Amino acid sequence: MTIELPAPIAAYYEADKTDKGRIGECFADAAVVIDEGNTYTGRDSIQEWKEKSAEKYTYTADPFAIAEEGGRTIVIAHLVGDFPGSPLDLRYAFTLKGDKIASLEITL
Repeated sequence: MTIELPAPIAAYYEADKTDKGRIGECFADAAVVIDEGNTYTGRDSIQEWKEKSAEKYTYTADPFAIAEEGGRTIVIAHLVGDFPGSPLDLRYAFTLKGDKIASLEITL
């Protein structure tokens, strides 16, 4: 199923799929990411988080549902890879600021 994602979110998933080295470009300067109980603040920290994750696991994330909730864009994506519990569906809660991601929280 194909869904229409806002441009900054589409750019995030495209970079995650094809060039993880560009993930930081999707975020605002002071953006925050919360994933697996850890918080990453700022583009450099977010870029490092994604690069370390990519070193540890190989995966694909395919978004299949989108909704608005409390000022955030919620995307559900199906992940398949070499990580414990694969495959699974994750909930990505994005807050956008202009053409960048201001915050992202990833949960089950």
